[in-house]
Amino acid sequence: MIKGFGGIFWRTNNIDVVKKWYNEALKLDIGDWNGTIIKPQSGNETIFSLFAEDDQYFPTEQQVMLNFQVFDLDETIKHLEQIGVPLEKNKETSEFGEFIWIKDPEGRLIELWEKSEL
Repeated sequence: MIKGFGGIFWRTNNIDVVKKWYNEALKLDIGDWNGTIIKPQSGNETIFSLFAEDDQYFPTEQQVMLNFQVFDLDETIKHLEQIGVPLEKNKETSEFGEFIWIKDPEGRLIELWEKSEL
């Protein structure tokens, strides 16, 4: 029944600053309509996962966390270092792949993930 997620929407205090940051940090080309379309490619998947309110995986004051799958996490880290975006947590490896975390200008924790090849 479900084909995929139709979008992620949230309010922001400063659209121009947040839009510029997502464009520079994550290379999301956000248009004049304040949005972008990400078209999945082969090997890309979207995870929908529920967490208990007191789960410490991401900040409890944050109701939603974005996870972006990247092609090459090491290249992504180099890019973020070049533009001055610090890692909030160092790279971790699990059976699902490698992960890092950064924060956007409004303090939202964002997870970046390179899926492990099985």
